This record gives sequence, structure tokens and C-alpha cells, in this order.
Amino acid sequence: MANAHEILNRIKSIRDTMKITKAMYMVSSMKVQKAKKKLADTLPFFNGLQTQIREVLQHFPEMHHLYFDNRIEDERELVKRRIYIVITGDKGMAGPYNLNVLKEARAHFAKSEDYRIYCVGETGRHVFMAEKLPVAEDFRMSSNNPSIHRARVMCEMLTDKYKNEEVDEIYVVYTRMRNSVSSVVHTEQLLPLHTSRFLADEARQARPGVTVDASEMEIFPSPEDVLETLVKNIITGFLYGAMVESQASEESARMMSMKTATDNADAMLAELSRQYNQFRQAAITQEITEVVGGAKALQKKKAKKKQARMR
Repeated sequence: MANAHEILNRIKSIRDTMKITKAMYMVSSMKVQKAKKKLADTLPFFNGLQTQIREVLQHFPEMHHLYFDNRIEDERELVKRRIYIVITGDKGMAGPYNLNVLKEARAHFAKSEDYRIYCVGETGRHVFMAEKLPVAEDFRMSSNNPSIHRARVMCEMLTDKYKNEEVDEIYVVYTRMRNSVSSVVHTEQLLPLHTSRFLADEARQARPGVTVDASEMEIFPSPEDVLETLVKNIITGFLYGAMVESQASEESARMMSMKTATDNADAMLAELSRQYNQFRQAAITQEITEVVGGAKALQKKKAKKKQARMR
């Protein structure tokens, strides 16, 4: 059983740790708010791009485009060569955040015959490389402080591989925020885009009795070229949004972990303080007992000397 000195050392150590967990909680809280603002700022741009793509597809519904799933070549492929972009954190102390992403990614890997992994975040890279999975070693991206430039670089690299037919499908595994305290791992197909989804959205918004004629719209230099630019922009926007939302989810998870750690530290301090007070009480009681016992022994000694002198 620990003595009073050891308990005091533990109390000091826990208090020092609490200072760190409280500071990390505050930092994560500010990062969550910053990430939410970034996401809200990019949402109108992202929605505007989707509207433009829907309008082009609505006016040219028979057009077969490289970046959409309406090509005959895509239907003939028996084995899909896939790229999985897995967004994890660069560090831990974020509760089950990284574990949930890795679990979701592994479930998709098990269904794929030919795939490559592109990791955003060092945690996923280290884990998958340790498991001897096909991680792209020439792709190194941090999940910290996502930017439009980083998303654009990723978009150019991915679309080049897709255009050169090095890959057939591209997926993104990332974390969505449900609310301030919970999140869910989501997998989104980045390429090819689903034509039916855009046309279905447009059909729901169409006015009754209104027909669409391709002659109503003139696009220069061509609908294919304009759609390619729009698709690249929407992929860039989606990648940026996925990285921002993942960072917000990570910091939210870290914030909750630090709060839990601080609460547990408070409980440990209360228990250690109780133990220390018991030790102090026992020590004081023992000292009083020793003093009283010493006083009684001294009195007996004096009484014996007195009796001896009287004889």
C-alpha cells in the first residue's frame, strides 16, 4: 500500500496532467469551431457547382462523359481497379476516431480484388504499411490544416490517373460530423460520378409541363470540356470538405477524450485526497498516542524516583 509521500507525488502528477488535458480541450474546441466555419464558408460554392453540373446534364442527357458512370466501357469491366483515399489523423489521443476510420476502410478492402491506398494522415499510413497493405508510398499528405491548394493537387493527381485508365473507381473514406459530440465514418465514391443522382435531383426540382431542349443552351468550347472543368472543381471542393470535416470530427473526438480524461483525473484526485487524509489522520493519531504514552511513561518514571528518594 502506498505511503503518504507516494500519494502526494501521485496527486502532483495528476494535477500536472490535468493542466495538459484542460489545455488540449480548449485548443481542440477552438479548432472545431474554426473547421466548422471553413466548412460553412465552402458549402455555397460546393452547392453552386452541383447545380451547374445538373443544368449541363439536364440539357445534354445523352452525353457520355469520362467522369460519369454512363459509359459503355465502364459496364464491360469485370474487375474494378480502385483507389481508396483514407483520411485519418496525424496523431492519437482522439478516442476511437482513427480506429473507426481504419475499420471502415478494411471492410472495403476485403470486398476489392485490385486496389491501392492513398493515406491522408500518418496514423493510417503507419497502420496499413505495418499490415503490408498496398499503400502508395509516393503519396504523403498531412491531415492537419487542410487547404484548397492541397485538395487541388490531390484532384489533379487522381483525375490524371483516372483519365490514363490506371484506375476505374476512386473512393474517399472520411468522417462526417453528426453534431458537436458525435460523428460517423462515411465512404463516398469520388469517380465516376453517378449521373442518375444529378438527373434525379434535377427531376425533383423540375416544373411540371416544362420540357428541356439542348438547343436552349450554348456551351463553349463544348459541353464535355465545361463538364470536365466543373467536375474537377467539384472533386477539389469535395476533397477539401472531406478533409475539413474529418479534422473537425478528430478535434471533436479529442475534445471529448480530454474532457473524459479531466473528469477521471478529478475522480482520482478525490480518491487520493481521501486516502492522504486518512494517512494524515492516522499519523496524527499515532503521534498523539506516542506523546500521551511518553508522558505517562515519564510520569511513572518520576513517581518511581520519588518513591526511591522517600525510602
